[in-house]
Amino acid sequence: MDLSLIGKNALVGGSSQGIGKAAAIELALLGANVILLARNEQKLQETLKDLDTSKGQSHSYIQADFSNPVELKSTIERYFKNHYPIHILVNNTGGPAAGPVSSANIDEFLSAFNNHLVCNHILAQTVIPSMKAEKYGRIINVISTSVKQPIPGLGVSNTIRGAVANWSKTLAGELASFGITVNNVLPGSTNTVRLQAIFENKAQKTGKSVEEIKNEMIAEVPAGRIAEANEIANAIAFLASPAASYINGINVPVDGGRTACL
Repeated sequence: MDLSLIGKNALVGGSSQGIGKAAAIELALLGANVILLARNEQKLQETLKDLDTSKGQSHSYIQADFSNPVELKSTIERYFKNHYPIHILVNNTGGPAAGPVSSANIDEFLSAFNNHLVCNHILAQTVIPSMKAEKYGRIINVISTSVKQPIPGLGVSNTIRGAVANWSKTLAGELASFGITVNNVLPGSTNTVRLQAIFENKAQKTGKSVEEIKNEMIAEVPAGRIAEANEIANAIAFLASPAASYINGINVPVDGGRTACL
């Protein structure tokens, strides 16, 4: 099975921490040259030191804020005037704040739409031409199991994640003939800063302890535990590899069996 990414260039969003950072590390271990993308320059520089270079890889980073799509587009286009081609794009960024959809305000939807779908689209449009020229492309969107089964208390996230999933499926059909695949990885509960924030938010609203909230979530997972970020990253790295060339347009839950539907 060909998992080698030697000679391939990967752009990884939200890669200064959590799942994005873990994905960057795994892609580098398979031989890819990794371009990190996030807003915190200090964390980007720290992550850069964690990337494998034993196969002659060269890594770099781009500092940009997903809350400003216009600025992101300008920054990305400026960078890629001299840095092409890109073979792998991992679309990943922090999720919207928790809360019921019935009380969500319009700005929350607009902000999440920009952060996720619009920014994903900007990045995809930037790298697709070089993927077509190389006849090799992997676009992997890190979304949520909520596209299969909405998660209570994550109203805005459930809504926007569904939009991203359908954008992805549409793109998969349009790009398949060019040797480009587009797939979604759907993480379940994963040990990240965002999950801790969700625990704390629920604890504050319910009066329960963070530990109680955490244990309730674990009880819903057949595997009996929360995932580590590298376990999600393993799925991302596989989908980025030559071995996954005929896997296209699908949602891949990585959730320990939590999602009730197929």
